[in-house]
Amino acid sequence: MSVVFEILGNRVIQAAALAWAVAQGLKVILTLILSGRFDSSRMLGSGGMPSSHSAMTCAMLMVIGFHEGFSSSVFALAFCFSGVVMYDAAGVRRSTGKNAEVLNHLIEGLVGNGFEFNEERLKELVGHTPIQVLAGALLGVFVGTLLA
Repeated sequence: MSVVFEILGNRVIQAAALAWAVAQGLKVILTLILSGRFDSSRMLGSGGMPSSHSAMTCAMLMVIGFHEGFSSSVFALAFCFSGVVMYDAAGVRRSTGKNAEVLNHLIEGLVGNGFEFNEERLKELVGHTPIQVLAGALLGVFVGTLLA
């Protein structure tokens, strides 16, 4: 049981989890403000503003920096990891979402012309714009600095 308490008491995990939760909560609030509808699926969904992946990794990064030192090897590892996650969110995953949007449109056209297609729509909101990644990163830096 002490292992569970150690994990729950880990400042890095606490900061990462809090930054993720705040980012996901902001997605729900922003959806409500911008579309006028409450969408609870945004609480666990990927994509959108701000990037919870960026927030989580940057919060982790900052706590590690403050606790282990900004010149430590573990900080360097966290820095590189955060960079890869943010690059992936704005690059590969964003392209995946755009491809899904095109494919969904094509399938709708085929179904409208009598073709049978029983699969569900592909998820289009997968990645992030660079602004969404930056907003998540700034949120993570803020949360990580607060909890350090």
